[in-house]
Amino acid sequence: MRIAVICCSLNPESRSAAMAEYLREPLSRAEIEVDWIDLRDHPLPMCDGSTVYGQPEVQAMGERVRAADGVILALPIYNYDANAAAKNLIELTGKPAWLNKTVSFICSAGGRGSFMSIMPMANSLMLDFRCVIVPRFVYADDSDFDDGELSSLIQERIAELAEETVRMTSALSQANAST
Repeated sequence: MRIAVICCSLNPESRSAAMAEYLREPLSRAEIEVDWIDLRDHPLPMCDGSTVYGQPEVQAMGERVRAADGVILALPIYNYDANAAAKNLIELTGKPAWLNKTVSFICSAGGRGSFMSIMPMANSLMLDFRCVIVPRFVYADDSDFDDGELSSLIQERIAELAEETVRMTSALSQANAST
């Protein structure tokens, strides 16, 4: 089984990328093949709805998403929504890359008030690409970080998210193989 962990923040001091780092241990323990994708290392053009899809970096990213059985998106919440880089990634790679994937979310934000803001992206992935969304997502705000260290509660929730993502991805893969 292959899980793509995609860090969508472009901030050099990204908290969502720091949160994603906590996935390494539980995914390794589960002997999962991980494709670690950090968008800071893979600049993508803005989606123009036209010629951009043929660009090599877009094609390569689409292939990496397509090759994954499941995806964990680590992203910041800006202005009560997923960041533009995450949305751009999905727009650029679209079908067939995202079709029937298990998708999980790790979100960082400035405050508690936008904890439901990932739902439009989750709904889009479900409706447009028939993704199965792991209902346990991780949301952390400034109060969950102390001197750059993530609280033990959020660390535990990230480990639980990894386990649930593996469980649901495995179940979906088995179900798809039997049909």
